[in-house]
Amino acid sequence: MKQIFLLGLLTCGLVMSGMAQQNDPKAKTILDGVSKKFKSLSSIVASFTLKVEGTNNKVADSKKGVMSMKGNKYRIVMDGQEIISDNKTSWTYSKDNNEVTVNGVDQSAGSLTPAKLFTNFYDKDYLYRLNDETREGARTLQNIEMTPTDKSKPTFKVLLSVDKKTQTIYRVKMFNKDGNRYTYEITGFTPNKLLADNLFMFDAKQHPGVEVVDLR
Repeated sequence: MKQIFLLGLLTCGLVMSGMAQQNDPKAKTILDGVSKKFKSLSSIVASFTLKVEGTNNKVADSKKGVMSMKGNKYRIVMDGQEIISDNKTSWTYSKDNNEVTVNGVDQSAGSLTPAKLFTNFYDKDYLYRLNDETREGARTLQNIEMTPTDKSKPTFKVLLSVDKKTQTIYRVKMFNKDGNRYTYEITGFTPNKLLADNLFMFDAKQHPGVEVVDLR
């Protein structure tokens, strides 16, 4: 699940033979548009589905979730799990174990958080090129293929699909070296919703008896 952020959406690393060592200016124009749109919003609440496919291309798991973001803060709620960050501390809560793991937030430029996924994270850390447009129902998708400059990461390719009309991310598909694929698809998008700051902190009082594993 930490693949979201990748999420984690969201941490990615990519390699791809045959890709030019220069970024595609058409792809950059699209990515810049997504970044500009996101920066104009005070907050985002997005519902999504996560589909995990194994090496045989069969769906191994499928889950639904909701991601709330305000600046660099985020909260992701899925079945049995919550991932929360106030941009200083992150909490990963497992409902089944009633356990929360606490970490400090990696502020390095190479780390990929949900907020960075919607902004200009791509400029230094990735190579990218524009693929053909596709159409799904009434939606036209601009598809961008991305690889990271750090080739030691477990993910070797990311396909980013942008809704051409709304200039928002619709789908992120990550290809891992172990053969697994992780697809995050945005199913609902609400901008500028009023979100309290305490939404982005873990409240142990709401989880009596929770076991805290502090790794800071």
